[in-house]
Amino acid sequence: MTVSGLNSLPRPLRPVWLDEADGDVQVIDQRRLPHEVAILALRNVDDAIQAIATMAVRGAPLIGVTAAYGMYLAARHAAGHGLGIDHLEDEARRLRAARPTAVNLGWAVTRVLQALAAEPGAHARVAGARKAAAAIAAEEVDNCRRIGAHGLSILEALSRARNGRTLHILTHCNAGWLACVEYGTATAPIYAAFDRGIDLHVWVDETRPLNQGARLTAWELGQYGVRHTVITDNAGGHLMQRGQVDVVIVGSDRTTAGGDVANKIGTYLKALAARDNGIPFYVALPSSTFDWGLDDGVRGIPIEERDPDEVRYAEGWDGAELRRVRLCPEPSAAANFAFDVTPARLVTGLITERGVCRATAQDIGRMFPEKIK
Repeated sequence: MTVSGLNSLPRPLRPVWLDEADGDVQVIDQRRLPHEVAILALRNVDDAIQAIATMAVRGAPLIGVTAAYGMYLAARHAAGHGLGIDHLEDEARRLRAARPTAVNLGWAVTRVLQALAAEPGAHARVAGARKAAAAIAAEEVDNCRRIGAHGLSILEALSRARNGRTLHILTHCNAGWLACVEYGTATAPIYAAFDRGIDLHVWVDETRPLNQGARLTAWELGQYGVRHTVITDNAGGHLMQRGQVDVVIVGSDRTTAGGDVANKIGTYLKALAARDNGIPFYVALPSSTFDWGLDDGVRGIPIEERDPDEVRYAEGWDGAELRRVRLCPEPSAAANFAFDVTPARLVTGLITERGVCRATAQDIGRMFPEKIK
């Protein structure tokens, strides 16, 4: 691991890339942001699994891209040790199990594995895996760019309705470029609107227990120059009641073919508050985040339960170093559900790379007819 200053990130800004010198996969360790930039070198599948499981890399699109490069690392190892496609299938199973909720992980691993099955030998598989992983990364970047363009029209209309007064957007967790390679999903329309000159302000949920909003989204928006305010997770409903939120935009880790949305824990409560106050609630996601074989998200989406110590403890910067402190009494039990499911009926619309649609099986099917069996 190397640690550097906040201004030494590679350009263009990406949270994952391939080191052309040694062929290792480089990722930003997001656990240490915003206080320092640490770069992790992923040299094998174990490294990739560890980075995903510990949330050094996180966010559904980025998890998928990292897992795709994990298959490249598997192919590189196989070529150096005389191992065949059976070994790659085993490594694919291990990668898929790194985190259960984000559907992009399994989708990306399967796509690379299918590409490798057509390659004639071990060394050809290395090149094929590298090419397939790079293609997935490039497609996700373009998808997020398109999400930004389609979401821009929503924000432009809301801004016109406010006669140029500041547009207040609320978002939850981090669905920015750190989670998505570039642009982000929920943040892509925000950046597009900011570039268009729309006067906007973002309410940033802290997103307990790991504070991805307070640490990552706030840092991203600040780097871009977007005006924002960090709030406690429970403040959103209060702000909506007071007329201080015009629209909610969040990302997704898995969305069913019927429009149910799994996202960071607390998203469901934001959707309920938005519905109660007549505020539009949009979910921004690429097609890779849809689970096309699932209709009922509440019953069917697996919800990851993480280490309870993430709830018991908090980590922060004391001015000199990162410190970890306990928040609750030592004997207290804790539960750490990483995601919740927002039913489709609470979602105003889905912002995808192909456009905006309602969160219904019919509209999603019309948007992506080739995916519906």
